[in-house]
Amino acid sequence: MTDIETPVDESAEAPVAKPGKPIAWPLGLAGVALVIVGSFLSWSYDGTILNDLSINFYPGGLQILAIIVALLSLVLLLAEKGPLVKLGAWLDATLGLRAFGTGLTLYMVLVLVAISVESDGLINVNPGAYVTLVGALLLAVSAWMLPLRQLRDMSEARLPAWLEILSIAVLMAALLFVAAYALGLPDAWSFILCLVFVATAALGLFRCGAMTFVSHAGQRHRRVLTLAAFVAAFLFPFTQNGDDTNMSIAGAVLVFSATAMGLNIVVGLAGLLDLGYIAFLGSGAYVAAMLSTSAFATIDWKPPFLVVVLVGACVAALLGLIIGSPTLRVSGDYLAIVTLGFGEIFRFSMFNLDGNNGPNLTNGPNGIPGIPDLEILGFNFGTSHTVAGIELTRFSNYYFLLLLLIGGVILTFARLNNSRIGRGWVAIREDEKAAEAMGVNVFGLKLLAFAIGAFLAGLAGTIKAHQDGAVSPDQYIFLESAFLLAAIVLGGMGTIAGVLLGATILKLLPEKLRFFQEYRLLLFGLLLVLMMRFRPEGLVASKRRQLEFHEEDEELAVEVEEERLAIGEAK
Repeated sequence: MTDIETPVDESAEAPVAKPGKPIAWPLGLAGVALVIVGSFLSWSYDGTILNDLSINFYPGGLQILAIIVALLSLVLLLAEKGPLVKLGAWLDATLGLRAFGTGLTLYMVLVLVAISVESDGLINVNPGAYVTLVGALLLAVSAWMLPLRQLRDMSEARLPAWLEILSIAVLMAALLFVAAYALGLPDAWSFILCLVFVATAALGLFRCGAMTFVSHAGQRHRRVLTLAAFVAAFLFPFTQNGDDTNMSIAGAVLVFSATAMGLNIVVGLAGLLDLGYIAFLGSGAYVAAMLSTSAFATIDWKPPFLVVVLVGACVAALLGLIIGSPTLRVSGDYLAIVTLGFGEIFRFSMFNLDGNNGPNLTNGPNGIPGIPDLEILGFNFGTSHTVAGIELTRFSNYYFLLLLLIGGVILTFARLNNSRIGRGWVAIREDEKAAEAMGVNVFGLKLLAFAIGAFLAGLAGTIKAHQDGAVSPDQYIFLESAFLLAAIVLGGMGTIAGVLLGATILKLLPEKLRFFQEYRLLLFGLLLVLMMRFRPEGLVASKRRQLEFHEEDEELAVEVEEERLAIGEAK
């Protein structure tokens, strides 16, 4: 950041720090060199594992990831002492290097474990892997010898507008590349190693302050950030070369994310615990199935899909009002039991509406199969299309439609969150009695939260029915509701980015790590326990929510107060 515009107090920009050991910096450079050299050598004798790392001087994908971490470390080393030392006045290079060194060491240890497990022993590990491991260890040791610096306030850092926009574009392009690469990995070990790389890179960039700067730049160019995110998401199908498997996973992630965003209104904003939310998604899907042109559809009315969407969403909203009514009398654990019962009632109703125990609406446990693909304005979502020489398959078509849906859902959530209604929900979440005493319409806002959340889930359900081609009661079990709630807790209640991240993690991991299928619930439970212990506010938490769990953090309290005052002045 050589073009910093804000005048800086020289005494403030050079905080006193304990000097590091002289050998630390050259040791770090040697580590970087060994990692790069080792990555150009063969890592494994067996070319059938880990996407073939057996070729010398032709690095494979996982070796390129190691080189990327080494190059990021080199930038921080040169910021510590070298031509980029001005950058080091703003970044805490030592903390970033520690994250890179430790993460890269873990990465290489896992590579050795993977090669040993997949190829029967360490004898199949080639020297290149050991050279890279030694380089990673040197980098980690070097980082722990370097002095710590006080991280500057990155909100004061300014670059020319075009450079800040460029940094946002580079970040989005990197996310697109990593997402495309990770989904294309054929085996679980490669996927796990890719996750370790992502965690290492993200942690290092956050610890050194680089991501904090991008975050502030994103706040200054919010529209550019939003547009760049959607452009990256829009381009994702063009990176898959017509791979239907990956696009079906991406579509499932979007449906799950849109549903979780609806639940985020109920749980994250209004603070109402809902354990039967999957029923709203199911009601939308069943309405779409019953009104479709399937041979097994039970209602002889075939309106256009746009009408079906509205009917399905309105039916889900009506169910939301029905389940929301008891919230006048119950709360907390009792509300959780009521909503859990509602979810089970919905599932058993779909089982029993088969013509024997009531009217034949759902075909009972057989469900409604053979739901045809959507056709809107002559565009058939079931056929493949070729754009710029790249084939876009059936699931790519639904992906684009779901992208529009989740864009609308995010816009709705953001508008509500920043409105008087959103503040009323937050007031109810914080203290219902106090909110009622201050004149907040608790009854009306609770019903509205359930109705809007259910409406959004119903919208997603109508598209999901056509994407899956069938609906059945066993798709809407309690476990799915639990995963939706877990996505919000994991990502961060009341936030948009956090919920999207949590939903992606909980939907993507089971698809790529199928050999952990038997331990799926155990791992999710362990993950939630660790989150509650070490980061109860979620992966991406709002500062206000974060302060609720860290009341002793004076600096955070000051930031929240300044943010509140800034919002008040803006009004």
